[in-house]
Amino acid sequence: MNEQEFWAALKPIEIKPILYRLYYDDHGAPLFYSQEDLPGNYIDIDREIYLNPPTHVKVVNNSLKILNTSFVKKLTRDEIGTACHPQDISVIVNESKPHIKWTIK
Repeated sequence: MNEQEFWAALKPIEIKPILYRLYYDDHGAPLFYSQEDLPGNYIDIDREIYLNPPTHVKVVNNSLKILNTSFVKKLTRDEIGTACHPQDISVIVNESKPHIKWTIK
């Protein structure tokens, strides 16, 4: 090893910044999280979001918006709705036969 090689080996290594990105489609729906520089729409996110990504998000005006998921849907009997067999809700029947109507509220 000559002197130039020695000093070249001691030169500081260039450290590239770590990227945390969320790629999304044209409607703002998330596609995938990545640490790579890929083509497409993306926003930079922090490490915490990258490690524990929220499931209900949307990108609005280049910022991450967490959607409200605190509502609950429930299947209930109703006067209007889908006619089902009286003993098996998974069987849809004609309204001329005995039935119970169910709807989502």
